[in-house]
Amino acid sequence: MFTGKAVLITGGTGSFGRKYTETILARYKPSRIVIFSRDELKQYEMAQTFNDPAMRYFIGDVRDQARLRQAMDGIDFVIHAAALKHVPVAEYNPMECIKTNINGAENVISAAMQAGVSKVIALSTDKAANPINLYGATKLVSDKLFVAANNITGGRGPTFAVVRYGNVVGSRGSVVPFFKKLIAEGRTPLPVTHEDMTRFWITLQDGVDFVLKNFERMYGGEIFVPKIPSVRILDLVEAYSGTRDAEIIGIRPGEKLHEIMCPADDSHLTLEFDDHFVLRPTIKFHHSDLDYTTNALGENGSPVHTGFEYHSGNNSDFLDVEQIRQMDTRA
Repeated sequence: MFTGKAVLITGGTGSFGRKYTETILARYKPSRIVIFSRDELKQYEMAQTFNDPAMRYFIGDVRDQARLRQAMDGIDFVIHAAALKHVPVAEYNPMECIKTNINGAENVISAAMQAGVSKVIALSTDKAANPINLYGATKLVSDKLFVAANNITGGRGPTFAVVRYGNVVGSRGSVVPFFKKLIAEGRTPLPVTHEDMTRFWITLQDGVDFVLKNFERMYGGEIFVPKIPSVRILDLVEAYSGTRDAEIIGIRPGEKLHEIMCPADDSHLTLEFDDHFVLRPTIKFHHSDLDYTTNALGENGSPVHTGFEYHSGNNSDFLDVEQIRQMDTRA
């Protein structure tokens, strides 16, 4: 699907963008991969690893619509991964998070429309479902913007969809590299905000593969949610430190005990497929009467029961300590 095509990744120097670039170059022969980000050092470092002739590096910020429009010239597919993602930081700096996550999303949408891009997928987060923190609230707004953009285009393109998933094993700023750093420094027990905490868990490669597949599945307007396992925080501590000893430091600003990816309030919109869920749009598109039960690949989904909730605390699939270790080796 990506051979001969031009792809742009906002926030492309992050963990996701680097893995996505690695995967596309290994599997396809794209005409261009444009890395759009604001950090020149990260771009310089990434260019030392990814120097394929297809690679292009654009300094720019998603807050700057004109620069986005320049970068999207001739682009076929856009992955919007740029965001301010740190929950406590967003609580202390709300307007900065709003400018990047909401205004930036609108800029991506407008630039994609102006440039005649074919398809756009925006990355979301489990924190956007029933949000209690500012980061989650901004990503919920972003999700709504990308879904509604399909109505604005009226079927003329681009088409827009959203991918929502949980914590990524080993991504920058996440708990695993933090734990490993503390262990290497001999600092134990490990700090834990609450002993009952659970999280959805996915490897970076699985996240990339899910996004790639959804470019083929999408009609536009869907929120795609993968079926992935959960982890208990004390199992995570044991997997890396060999003991369940933890220092309970208290829940951080904006933090939840458990995360949700498909809220009960959206159960009437949720379809279950073999390996993922789809949340259908809350609004009716004027140009389309899709019910999304069959996707563009011919896969069939079924409505979930009323009140269904995909919740990290009552997930049917939990990783044990050894499975966490095994998953880490694949990350």
